[in-house]
Amino acid sequence: MILALEEAKYRLENFRANITELGSALRIDELTEKVAALEETTTAENFWNDQENSSKVLRQIKQMKDKIAEYHAIEGRLEDTIALAELAIEANDETMVPEVESEIKAIEEEEERMRIEILLSGEYDANNAIISFHPGAGGTEAQDWAQMLYRMYTRWGERHGYNVKLIDWLDGEEAGLKSATIMIEGVNAYGYLKSENGVHRLVRVSPFDSSGRRHTSFASVEVMPEFEDDNTIELKEEELEITAHRSSGAGGQHINKTDSAIRIVHIPTGIVVGCQTERSQLQNKETALKMLKSKLMEIKQREKLDKIEDIKGNKTNIEWGAQIRSYVFMPYTLAKDTRTGFEDGNIQAVMDGEIDGFINAYLKMNAARE
Repeated sequence: MILALEEAKYRLENFRANITELGSALRIDELTEKVAALEETTTAENFWNDQENSSKVLRQIKQMKDKIAEYHAIEGRLEDTIALAELAIEANDETMVPEVESEIKAIEEEEERMRIEILLSGEYDANNAIISFHPGAGGTEAQDWAQMLYRMYTRWGERHGYNVKLIDWLDGEEAGLKSATIMIEGVNAYGYLKSENGVHRLVRVSPFDSSGRRHTSFASVEVMPEFEDDNTIELKEEELEITAHRSSGAGGQHINKTDSAIRIVHIPTGIVVGCQTERSQLQNKETALKMLKSKLMEIKQREKLDKIEDIKGNKTNIEWGAQIRSYVFMPYTLAKDTRTGFEDGNIQAVMDGEIDGFINAYLKMNAARE
């Protein structure tokens, strides 16, 4: 067992090179200089006069400081674990082996997570994510599948400490949902979840089929960043069809009580957004308009369009051949991504939100292409 401690110490000492290289990749020295320079600007006499700019600068300082602190924490944890292994060797204490090995595993996993985070360098990767769910053809079966995906991403968000907020919900006819939208709030939410945008395919024995036949269902997951309103998208009243209706399903406090829920159709593009979970009709309208602007901005950025008039909306068909991932429950269990080839046979864990393997594989694939 002492040999095991010697080997653990050797692994840890060799891992120092990985941590040093991680610091270079994160540009820790450069970030430290930037923080000092930004903090200097906050002492200027007129800094607080511009609230919008001062808030932006303070947010940048916090994000950089958090990244620096995170790096120094893993650096310190590595050195502490080396010291622990050395003490155990000196004391000939075999009982320390499990603790040392557990620390090694945790350090390696944390280093891997921080390396993945480096790949989130897109302009909007740090933003909140807005996710909408839409069932494909197939009635109740597809609507139930859309709700299963809604649960999967909600669980993923909760597992990672993000704030998951339900924005809109439209009940399915017998089960599931006709449409739903959630906001996942937190740093890098969009950067991680942008890989999930697309059609998801389910193969299972349907609980809604009394004959016990196998069914294939499709649902789309639409992911976009929440944009700050910088007035680059202008909405004209005559181009908006705004209707109020009663909240439904998982949509919160005002179910069947008031017509506070809002649905907005952007007539030029056919894009539909809704909100039903705010306290008033006015707040629901404001949130829905913000979502519409985000959706138009996302399409404009993706298509590199100059004018809002050129935006046509997303026309992806929710059907066979368009899927980014397949989830098979029967005759075997497997979730497999068609883009990266990554797969996971623990389908229940995947449906419980353990989808980091798929997300990381996509981010690495994209980084390799660049």
